[in-house]
Amino acid sequence: MLYFLAVFLPLLTAIATGFFGRALGDKGAQRLTCLGMAISALFSWFIFFDTALGGNNTTVTLFTWVISGDLHFDWALKIDTLSAVMLMVVTTISFMVHIYSVGYMHHDASVPRFMAYLSLFTFFMLMLVTADNLVQMFFGWEGVGLASYLLIGFWYEKPSANAAAIKAFVVNRVGDFGFTLGIFGVFFVFGTVGLDAIFAGAAEHANDVVTFFGIEWHAMTILCLLLFIGAMGKSAQLGLHTWLPDAMEGPTPVSALIHAATMVTAGVFMVARMSPLFVLSDTAMTVVTIVGASTAIFAATVGCVQNDIKRVIAYSTCSQLGYMFFALGVGAFGAGIFHLMTHAFFKALLFLGAGSVIHAMSDEQDMRRMGGIWRMVPLTYALMWIGSLALMGVPPFAGFFSKDMILEVAYAAHGGAGAYAFWLGILAATLTAFYSTRLIIMTFHGAPRADEHVMAHVHESPRVMTLPLIVLAIGAVVAGGLGADAFIGDGRFAFWGTAIAQSAEDVTHHAHDVPGWVKLLPLVVTALGVGLGVFLYGVRPKLPAKLAASAPGLYRFLLNKWYFDELYDRIFIKPAFLLGRGFWKDGDGAIIDGVGPDGVASATRSLARWFGRMQTGYLYHYAFAMITGIAGVVTWVMVTSAH
Repeated sequence: MLYFLAVFLPLLTAIATGFFGRALGDKGAQRLTCLGMAISALFSWFIFFDTALGGNNTTVTLFTWVISGDLHFDWALKIDTLSAVMLMVVTTISFMVHIYSVGYMHHDASVPRFMAYLSLFTFFMLMLVTADNLVQMFFGWEGVGLASYLLIGFWYEKPSANAAAIKAFVVNRVGDFGFTLGIFGVFFVFGTVGLDAIFAGAAEHANDVVTFFGIEWHAMTILCLLLFIGAMGKSAQLGLHTWLPDAMEGPTPVSALIHAATMVTAGVFMVARMSPLFVLSDTAMTVVTIVGASTAIFAATVGCVQNDIKRVIAYSTCSQLGYMFFALGVGAFGAGIFHLMTHAFFKALLFLGAGSVIHAMSDEQDMRRMGGIWRMVPLTYALMWIGSLALMGVPPFAGFFSKDMILEVAYAAHGGAGAYAFWLGILAATLTAFYSTRLIIMTFHGAPRADEHVMAHVHESPRVMTLPLIVLAIGAVVAGGLGADAFIGDGRFAFWGTAIAQSAEDVTHHAHDVPGWVKLLPLVVTALGVGLGVFLYGVRPKLPAKLAASAPGLYRFLLNKWYFDELYDRIFIKPAFLLGRGFWKDGDGAIIDGVGPDGVASATRSLARWFGRMQTGYLYHYAFAMITGIAGVVTWVMVTSAH
């Protein structure tokens, strides 16, 4: 019952709020969903201590779901260390977001609908991370995609919100197609979709090959690459990342819950969950490493020039997801999940802190129209600094323990892909410190750039919004230090058990023996990035505009996000519209309708007009027609009789 309530209580409250929202009212809907999330979070923490720290793994079978020939699986909850960590993270962040939304969304006309969507999303995410088999995981996977679509497009009166929701849905479908093929492939190779059975048979199928187009392929490589395509879509990796920044059209609590701490980490979780397969393919691991490192540097460069406060944090999320993936790619699965956990706290803090700023600035999101408000919102200012320092990886904040370990394991990998990830990670760390400092200075310091009316109404957010920020700030400070030994230290083998693939001589072991300069370099480049940000936006605030003017091509390249959207528009969108219009006008209109319903109707009208012209009203015309008809009939009878 404990496991059932922890996972299904958000669904029950979402259904109740959805059906009885009008009767409950805004406050009733908020209280019901917040209470449900509070209980779910409490039970999840108990599960975390019992499972991750107590070692009590279990699988709770609810009922048999599918039996069809050789395919059979249950609906079951798989509770091990990996799922327990995700349960703790998802429910804690979701609970804080639910509380925060009470204040942030109090003026909205559809509060019950919003709270129901939040709880529904949380349920699907919990189903994903506790899945006992790949089909159940896919159910949660598609469910969070649906909830994301609903939440991004929550303000459906705005065309931009609708466009962003559709974009997120379509781009994720591309990745999900790869995930679907991966599930089919796993069943083809292993004859099952149950995770325990797959992992038990992984070594037996390590060298299997499949024949496709007359060529033999390494089965594990094909399966892992297909699964990774799914992870790329959900976790916004380079190539399938374009939906994430546009998703900022949704309310800010949505950004904190879905696009910082939970849904975008689903791909990281899935790769870690399937790590017993990934370690059997060096090619797949290399691809994960390269894509992750490339995403980290791409998003960091774009984040340096964005002016929307939420978009800066969104690109930061994309970059940090890249760190998580290249940690997984070099085999440090524990380090990747450790960064997922710490990142959830400080990135949710940053998003909700940005929401507090937007609330204070009368819904203004452009940092160019902010500044000079730090004395007016001192608590938000201090909390944003905590989140930024954790993001930069400054000790003793949480990001220092997780991000530095990722850089160390990349260096310890001693391969070309590892070196690529290490140096791009170092450069991304420099840029992270720079754009984080830029955000703080442009938002809070300098002369006010908003108009007098906005400045006159700047105020600190209510307690219902600041208390969740304080809780998240505590996590951003202490989560790294408290979790380091269990996640990536000497206690990692006892902590993780069989939840992820690990060995006594894995890359995490060697990371502790890297040279001192490798450990020191992240702090040096972070200080460099902070100093550069202070100089350009604090000491010489007019200099960035001059630098942008001196290199307009580079500036436009970064401001336009490396022109990925324009490239996709030229390669995919416009041809698709052209093809669709051709099928519509020429195929459907000219051929199908032209020959079919429209053609028949046109022929009928023509015949009717022709017969209509014969109705002249003159008797001799009718007599002539009758005589002609009789002559025709007599002729036909005579001819047929002769034969």
